[in-house]
Amino acid sequence: MSRLNFASVKSCGSVIVALTCGVMAAAWPAHAGAADNNPGDWNQYHGDYRGWRFSPLDQVNVGNVKKLKVAWIHQPGDITQGMQSTPLAIDGVIYYIGPNLRVFAVDGATGKELWRHIIELDAVAGKSIFSGYSRGVSVGHGKVYVGTTDGRVVALDQKTGKLLWATQLTDPAKCHGCNFTSPPTLAGEVVVLGPTGGDIAQSGKIYAVNALTGEKLWQFETIRNDPASWPGESGKTGGGGAWMAGQYDPKQDLFFIGTSNAAPDFDGSKRKGDNLYTATTLAIEPKTGKLRWHHQEIPHDVWDYDSAYEFLLIDKGGKQMMIHLNKGGFVTVMDSASGKVDNVWQFSENVNWVKSVNPKTGALVGRNEPEIGKSKVFCPSALGARSWNHGAYSPKTGLWYSNAQEFCNRLTVADDHDPSKLAFSQPNFGISEIAFEAPPGGKPSARLQAVDPFTGKRAWTVDYPLPGLGGVLVTAGDLVFNGDSRGLVHAYEAKSGQELWSFNTGSGIRAGIMSYSAGGKQYILVPSGMGSLFPGFIGGLYPEFKTLNGGAAVMAFTLE
Repeated sequence: MSRLNFASVKSCGSVIVALTCGVMAAAWPAHAGAADNNPGDWNQYHGDYRGWRFSPLDQVNVGNVKKLKVAWIHQPGDITQGMQSTPLAIDGVIYYIGPNLRVFAVDGATGKELWRHIIELDAVAGKSIFSGYSRGVSVGHGKVYVGTTDGRVVALDQKTGKLLWATQLTDPAKCHGCNFTSPPTLAGEVVVLGPTGGDIAQSGKIYAVNALTGEKLWQFETIRNDPASWPGESGKTGGGGAWMAGQYDPKQDLFFIGTSNAAPDFDGSKRKGDNLYTATTLAIEPKTGKLRWHHQEIPHDVWDYDSAYEFLLIDKGGKQMMIHLNKGGFVTVMDSASGKVDNVWQFSENVNWVKSVNPKTGALVGRNEPEIGKSKVFCPSALGARSWNHGAYSPKTGLWYSNAQEFCNRLTVADDHDPSKLAFSQPNFGISEIAFEAPPGGKPSARLQAVDPFTGKRAWTVDYPLPGLGGVLVTAGDLVFNGDSRGLVHAYEAKSGQELWSFNTGSGIRAGIMSYSAGGKQYILVPSGMGSLFPGFIGGLYPEFKTLNGGAAVMAFTLE
């Protein structure tokens, strides 16, 4: 049994690994590739706005992947909190953010460092458990955009790395958890970003600034001003951060983002109501901040089941559908133009917090809630049916490839918890105990799975000894790349799941794998370095997490 102990959370190492071989784009429409008109670029967090993490490059393929070898190495110089970012690649240059907000531009063909910029943090923010880590940067308008853990959005010159402007959006002295740990989303000339804060006594927001000047444009309140949704003063400490990267759909001119849980996380008696807009998918007009539509996946969330993960945008029957996983172990299929539910299917094998979810409406059926003073087990755990690491979708196979994990948590709601007496931004869990354990009558397990994203029907699975915490990549070369927590990156045949190649990067993989081209060659880029809060939380259930190696490097590989 693993008991949550914030003091035991430790940072681990960081590595980025790149693989390369000769490059040509597959015969694939430009709009289906990694970036707008250059299939060799990876210019957005997920490759493109649809969240696919699919590369149309096919020179690295099932026939030659075994020949990849080390070509060059780059070191970011810090291992604090590990490597959690997905690098970007534009015109053969890699842009990535390492531990302690060290931002780099690196020649993608040689590994030569072009520039670095180390972002200095506010002294108060530097003491936070979130301090100094980031899941990535965004690039556009000749700028590299960074959200910081002291509440700023920063713009650096794309060519030199020099600071152009910085806009303070939250106050770290007043709200220690209101910070930015994911990359901003570029929506035309608007930069949109959401802070953490689902688990703390604060009121969540989403912010937008002018991409050219940094001028603040609007803020969206994720705690709806509605006494039926948030009775009394409960909304003031309601949480509701939107802490993952959003996605901008230029065709609909819509910004999509998912929000986190309500607070107190597990004590619903202090916030009776549906608690909008927590655990919700939001569709927002980026120029104005106006809400176009919303779908709340978990009304009155009392299990800490964020709905903050990525969206797959896939055409079906003439409509663009949205496929979205939440931590509670269900996937909702929606019309991206309206939010209307088309289907809901079960992702997790172990679910006991509800009996089911209505597949046509998304309504929860047979809720099983925590009770004050009573120890109860809930599956999946508050760490989710999968962590925030992302899956990948291939238009060639029609399959979605994602890590999954099967374990639960036991918790007891405190009988003396009073959110109104908490200092603003303090942890607001509402519990006296939480522990992670195996599913009742079973064992904890983890897997990489390939499924139909519309129905959940499985094509294949690969079992892992530890939860997989890295982002998956799939390519037109019929390869699925996935990193494990021990530091091995694996290449599988996309249709069958047969393992074709692996390499030990030296430290566990927590970030997003991607692919790009530079100097006439294709690269598979694997950021490596175990970190984030997850290993500290789960170390009792998986003791091996306490012994994993640290490190920091960027490695490139090429064919023999």
